[in-house]
Amino acid sequence: MSTALVVVPRRIGRSILAVAAALLANASLALAFDQIFHVIGVYPPWGEPMPAAAPNALALAYRLVLGVAAGWIVARLAPYAPRRHAAVLGALATLLASAGAVVAITGKDLGPDWYPIALAVSAFPTVWAGAMRHERGRGRRR
Repeated sequence: MSTALVVVPRRIGRSILAVAAALLANASLALAFDQIFHVIGVYPPWGEPMPAAAPNALALAYRLVLGVAAGWIVARLAPYAPRRHAAVLGALATLLASAGAVVAITGKDLGPDWYPIALAVSAFPTVWAGAMRHERGRGRRR
């Protein structure tokens, strides 16, 4: 009888840190941009609905860019298999954005439903695009 051993990579801590760093960078930069737009009056005060399409489109635009950046970050920091790390981050981002969409749509009316849905739908592709950008950049340096 053979026993199968589950091998846990020694670099699992670095993998977790790579995903966490990309998530933290994305979230903190998104909140920083949000705060700037609240302060300069582009967005209404925190907690008030934002029903207009233009500010929601602006928020979506920089969140798409930040998603690409997060994908690049996780691929850059991954100790091995950058695409696998990007897939994990993309799946986690999709899960978090989907949960946020459910809360936003079923809860208090904070704005148009298309915005949180667009965040959930775009989470994986933007992270993947960032990781692929990292991969292309690595190929040119070799």
